[in-house]
Amino acid sequence: MVVVSTMVGGLTGCARAEFTYVRHDDGQTYFKVPAAWQKVDQTALDKATIGADLESATAQLRKQLIWSTAYDAHSKPSPDHLLGYGTEDEPFVFARIAKLLPEEQDALSLNSMRNSVLPVTETVRKEYAEIPGYPLKDFELLADEVLQPGDGLRGVHVRFNYAIEGAGTETFDLTSYLAQDGKQISTLLIRCSAACYRKRAGEFDRIAQSFKVKRLTG
Repeated sequence: MVVVSTMVGGLTGCARAEFTYVRHDDGQTYFKVPAAWQKVDQTALDKATIGADLESATAQLRKQLIWSTAYDAHSKPSPDHLLGYGTEDEPFVFARIAKLLPEEQDALSLNSMRNSVLPVTETVRKEYAEIPGYPLKDFELLADEVLQPGDGLRGVHVRFNYAIEGAGTETFDLTSYLAQDGKQISTLLIRCSAACYRKRAGEFDRIAQSFKVKRLTG
């Protein structure tokens, strides 16, 4: 991962970072977040998203196939804030790039991209709802569009609410792109409380719109 901060200068000659630009090592996927947001500890994020035992064979395989990073506006960044627990109403951004196995490529659909981080479609929501103690309730779809940015990419942009047990109603904004060759999916997820999202929608839209995936060349 490559991280670059952009600087803006005032009349006094002082400068401060306005944004942090985050780019995947291959240089093809990138986005920006406010510079004040802090990066979540990678080991903690991996344990939360890949598995607690990072030394297991399954976790090692997933680490080879999946790259992820997260940025948190909370003063104490934590992967727990992905779902809104203990955030003090501060936003969180999670990005993931996954290389797809052949069987995954064959089964991939626009709905697969919608469900790439959290269950969105009705069928998958029903499956998860049957899990005892599952904390996501009262799904509300706010926006859903198919993206065709060109250069062989296709994707989806979905915004939705979930009532999270112990956290309240949270808004999630997901953008997901499938690479031109169908072998890699890149996803950006923004989360804040529903009230926070309404108040800061313009800021979050700029983050979502900064998420770009270029076609691999050469």
